[in-house]
Amino acid sequence: GIPVMDMVKVHSYLKGKSPRLIGPNCPGVISPGKCRVGIMVGEIHLPGNVGVVSRSGTLTYEVVAQLTSLGIGQSTCVGIGGDALPGSTFVDILKLFEADDDTKAVVLVGEIGGTFEQEAAEFIKVEMSKPVVAFVAGSTAPSGKRMGHAGAIITGTAGKASEKIKALSAAGAVIAANPAEVGLTTQKLLQTL
Repeated sequence: GIPVMDMVKVHSYLKGKSPRLIGPNCPGVISPGKCRVGIMVGEIHLPGNVGVVSRSGTLTYEVVAQLTSLGIGQSTCVGIGGDALPGSTFVDILKLFEADDDTKAVVLVGEIGGTFEQEAAEFIKVEMSKPVVAFVAGSTAPSGKRMGHAGAIITGTAGKASEKIKALSAAGAVIAANPAEVGLTTQKLLQTL
């Protein structure tokens, strides 16, 4: 990965500039049938109108495979990475999906550590008109133990999956109880639109 102090310098350099930084520690971004930057597996994607934003690369692939198998295409899929200081946050990408006429709904995949999901919940509650399905990984992770990478460590209560789920649910996101239910949860949500 990229050292945190290096990311601090990158953030400082980009402040006030127009480039969008995706990552580090992520699979990249893909708009199926249009463009791919990074290592997203193009074959599992299907062009459509559901945006996907995720802190987990592997769960991104799982969610996309489920959506595609159900005939639900994606407008754009963005892996923001799981590091403590990402180039783009959930809120940054949710703003883009909210403004995108080709996106009708969003799937958000979060995980333990940090408060990015709570920040996303506040944005969803106040700014999002499009429906959001959310799944947060790490419900059984113990406090204080790093799980996988630098951003996945629970300190205090805010980083716990249960707190993130509570915030997202209160904001109006539809919660998928486990990763295997994200596709069907999204399908049910789309049927109500």
